[in-house]
Amino acid sequence: MVVLISESETVVLRYLDRMVVHDWDAMAECLHPEVVRVGPFGDTYSPRGPYVEFLSSLLPTLVNYSLTIERTVAHRSVVAVQLSEAMEIGGSRVVTREVLVFDTDPAGLITRIDIFIQRVPE
Repeated sequence: MVVLISESETVVLRYLDRMVVHDWDAMAECLHPEVVRVGPFGDTYSPRGPYVEFLSSLLPTLVNYSLTIERTVAHRSVVAVQLSEAMEIGGSRVVTREVLVFDTDPAGLITRIDIFIQRVPE
């Protein structure tokens, strides 16, 4: 079976890959200068500079951080990625299941990222 990956999906996967390895310059190249990132609590970062600064100051502080992509769905300029992020907090492994929805432009840059977290009852 041949799986075709769209340009939009390619840029999103590159963005996530570069984010995980802390290659901030390459990650930033995937983002439109006016990108808008809306987090699960309505927290918004825009444009590209402040958003990259936010990630580059946060991710290196996360102990044993990992990101696992479970599936992607792409339709035209929109890509949805179901993933899990894991890290160690207070000596315990915490896993968060999420869906990120990316909008891309005709130039192949990410213009918007919306993050949705799956809530698990305690």
